[in-house]
Amino acid sequence: MSIVEVLTGLWESSGFGALASGAASWRNLVMILVSFVFLYLAIGKKFEPLLLVPIAFGILLANLPGSEIMLDSIGLSDPATMQAVESGVMEAGHWYDSGVLRLLYVGVKSSIFPCLIFMGVGAMTDFGPLLSNPVSLLLGAAAQLGIYVAFIIAIVLGFAPEEAASIAIIGGADGPTAIFLTSKLASHLLAPIAVAAYSYMALIPIIQPPIMRALTTEKERKVKMTQLRKVTKVEKIIFPVVVLVITAFILPSVIPLLGMLMLGNLFKECMVTDRLSDTAQNALMNIVTIMLGVCVGATADGDTFLTAKTLKIVALGLIAFMFSTVGGVLLGKLLYVLTKGKVNPLIGAAGVSAVPMAARVAQKVGSKDDPTNFLLMHAMGPNVAGVIGSAVAAGYLLSLFG
Repeated sequence: MSIVEVLTGLWESSGFGALASGAASWRNLVMILVSFVFLYLAIGKKFEPLLLVPIAFGILLANLPGSEIMLDSIGLSDPATMQAVESGVMEAGHWYDSGVLRLLYVGVKSSIFPCLIFMGVGAMTDFGPLLSNPVSLLLGAAAQLGIYVAFIIAIVLGFAPEEAASIAIIGGADGPTAIFLTSKLASHLLAPIAVAAYSYMALIPIIQPPIMRALTTEKERKVKMTQLRKVTKVEKIIFPVVVLVITAFILPSVIPLLGMLMLGNLFKECMVTDRLSDTAQNALMNIVTIMLGVCVGATADGDTFLTAKTLKIVALGLIAFMFSTVGGVLLGKLLYVLTKGKVNPLIGAAGVSAVPMAARVAQKVGSKDDPTNFLLMHAMGPNVAGVIGSAVAAGYLLSLFG
């Protein structure tokens, strides 16, 4: 073999050769730039780096020229191929020839990762603020408004009801719930919906504050809420069990998500499973977050991601998220009037289920007008109510279209 042939082979196997031959396209380069932007926001601006760094790096890995990290050798990503393989019409490759992230992606598509994330969230969540101020449930429900607005718009744009429901759930600002529902109703849209849901969750500090300030007055933002009552340990232990049982009898389809959420919370509150609670909160949560984030990011391959349909989904997800924020704030304003100024409307924006990101944003926006105003614990009530609300909304949509 001559030196020219060696150099030619080296060129053809390189990323530059892939670009020159058309094996990689300009769309991949665009997504690489998107990954750089996400990395900057995560590292430079500290916008939810635990989510955004894995997602951004997954996008980068999947779009590097010549990358086979999401290679599917046995049709894992294509139901028609899987059916053909199972029926003997075609022969599949070896599973171990698939890309490493394609194999891990099974945990996303099967809803294993979302359910484990919910267990970790439950173990990290204190339902005390919700129990001490039950009106928070209403704020959590109001902040699901975007789900139903986006569903209607998606139907008008020509999406099938199952697709519209999957797109709309992005408005709950709950990545695991979005993945869970989409995998059941519209698995072919899992990639763009998962990326949109997690990206908007990470960008809460950018998206929510302008809406919150536009819908509230300075006087409303300066409202100081009274101290929450102390919730007993018995209440905290009983709450996850009672909520699960009642909800499950009404909407059995919500059991996987809500069940894992309440199991994690029971680990935390019962005081006899400290090791399990610690594992769910830390080691398990961190491991699953890494795998879920990187796998979700790796689905954003430029050639399949940058399409008109995908861009519509991303836009509808943003609309859903914005209307969810609007719904929470507007009900907060109503409660402000009904209680004669005792409820700060900003806590309504925390009704989206991104815990505790949305609650921190409510605190930050409120403290800009009055640095002595401490809204965080009051905002946590609607925030954890939003987790329950988004899971219930997903169960309702699954019962309708599943």
